[in-house]
Amino acid sequence: MTTPSALDRPTGVPLSRRLSAHLVLVPALALSFLPPRHIRAVLERVRRGARPATPAQAAAAREALCAVSLRCAGPRGCLPRSLGAALLCRLHGTWPTWCTGVRKVPPFSAHAWIEADGRPVGEGVPDDYFARLVTVAPARRAGT
Repeated sequence: MTTPSALDRPTGVPLSRRLSAHLVLVPALALSFLPPRHIRAVLERVRRGARPATPAQAAAAREALCAVSLRCAGPRGCLPRSLGAALLCRLHGTWPTWCTGVRKVPPFSAHAWIEADGRPVGEGVPDDYFARLVTVAPARRAGT
């Protein structure tokens, strides 16, 4: 027996942001099939030269991905959603902290998300809800 459910897909995302989200969706899906060390290597290269994303910028990117992709909006779409949101931020010159890890409370499960200012973006959980295993934070600039 199945339980009917509906996904909350954001509305009101500007057309330009939707088009940008479509642009990064395919690379995000392709990246999601790579082993973690390759994902990390690609993201570390891509983040170069970007400023840290603000919580508003990161939330807008995550929302845009959820608006254009049912897979990203779904409960099992955390990896392509987080990758796509990070890539979308980068397209606009910023970079959130991309994270993968596990929930700290049972049932333990893997999860991927983005953070800004040290807080999960759009997850609706406390800041310490996840244990980080892999992170790709904004690159530090020389002299800072």
